[in-house]
Amino acid sequence: MTRNSTPRRMTGRQQLGVAALLVILFAMLPMHRSAQAYRPSIVPADDHRVATAWFTLLEELMRQAPGYSPPVAARAIGYVSVTLYEAIYPGVPGGRSLVGRLNELTWTPPPDDAAYHWPLVANSALASIQRRLFAHAGESARRSIDLLEESIRTRYEHDVTPDTLHRSIRRGRDVAAAIFEWSKHDGGHEGYFYNNPRTYRPPQGEGLWVPTPPNYYRALQPTWGANRRFVLPDAEACALPPPPVYSTDPASPFYAEAWEVYTTVKNLSPAQRETALYWADDPVLTATPPGHSLAIGTQLLRQENATLARAADVYLRLGVAIADAFIVCWRDKYVYNLLRPITYIRDVIDPDWNAMSITDPLITPPFPEYPSGHSTEAGAMATVLTALFGDGYTFTDHSTERLGFAPRTYDSFWAAAEEAAVSRLYGGIHFRSANENGLAQGRCVGEAVLAKLGTGSTD
Repeated sequence: MTRNSTPRRMTGRQQLGVAALLVILFAMLPMHRSAQAYRPSIVPADDHRVATAWFTLLEELMRQAPGYSPPVAARAIGYVSVTLYEAIYPGVPGGRSLVGRLNELTWTPPPDDAAYHWPLVANSALASIQRRLFAHAGESARRSIDLLEESIRTRYEHDVTPDTLHRSIRRGRDVAAAIFEWSKHDGGHEGYFYNNPRTYRPPQGEGLWVPTPPNYYRALQPTWGANRRFVLPDAEACALPPPPVYSTDPASPFYAEAWEVYTTVKNLSPAQRETALYWADDPVLTATPPGHSLAIGTQLLRQENATLARAADVYLRLGVAIADAFIVCWRDKYVYNLLRPITYIRDVIDPDWNAMSITDPLITPPFPEYPSGHSTEAGAMATVLTALFGDGYTFTDHSTERLGFAPRTYDSFWAAAEEAAVSRLYGGIHFRSANENGLAQGRCVGEAVLAKLGTGSTD
């Protein structure tokens, strides 16, 4: 499902519960013994928790904040990731500013020639950017952000002099303000207010997308593909070839793809149905598909007890790849405007298909079919994480346990991405070509991000 333009507001009890858990996490951390024991010029080795706690809260904010559809969520992940990296890069050996490396980013506040406490810089920056990105989300969101920021600041503020404390907080706020100002001109600013614009009129014709049951929502974010990208150089970067030519001929490739969806869903095994639901990543229930990829990255950083610098490197590349993947995917969706399987099957194969009630495992979301957004962003995720953690890296995904799913173990990031892609066929909402070409598009995006940003701060 895709959240419509007026989703429910988050509840204070739910939101504060997540923030309270993150506060408890920091209450369990040891205090530094003295200011002299801390080297303020270098990002310390044991503080990935600052980043992972904030990105965990980001997942929850995206899940519950009004209007956080998948493209809007992907954009937020990109800007939060950029903010973290840009705030602390001066404390990372070999760190380089993103000015001039990301599209149209021409200035961020330079660091003073003085001491900083980099975890406090990160804390201030991440709190400040999330306040701005979720300014519409209500008092409970603001309290959650305030609570986590205060908890982290309390754990570290006695490590440094008052001057260093205030300087560090100020740098985080200043960098966040600069990144947010840059974000306001990308075409997606406050996109949570206009997910399903009334002014958009989809093209009409044979084989073209039409609103789908049960809710027949208007098209979601039809102009998102025109947004400024983070690293991709132009509007045609990673563009896909057309899907199979529309046809109602039973001998045609298009009919064969639709028949595959029809027969697969009619004969789903329990394991296939479970896979469709595992990767559904529905708004409100989850932080949407980009949030699932983000959660995998967070789990890896915790598993490896990564440094704060390493966390900033991983989040930057993963976040930018996810954000750009949704831009190019949405561009192609509205270039081709292909109808959904549910429409074709009912019109051409079986008029009773989903006619009385939706029997597909998943509700078809309100936007064109080709390519699959899940597949594109999963391909980008797999490309980046393979470069950062290695091919054949075994990991276990726990991100959907809260919904009652057993954790799943994968022997590579591509194994997870390919399962995410095929899950959309099992769900009855995508043709095979949308999944396979989406994975290829995601790979293209991921490779472009790595070519521009490398695999670490010294690249």
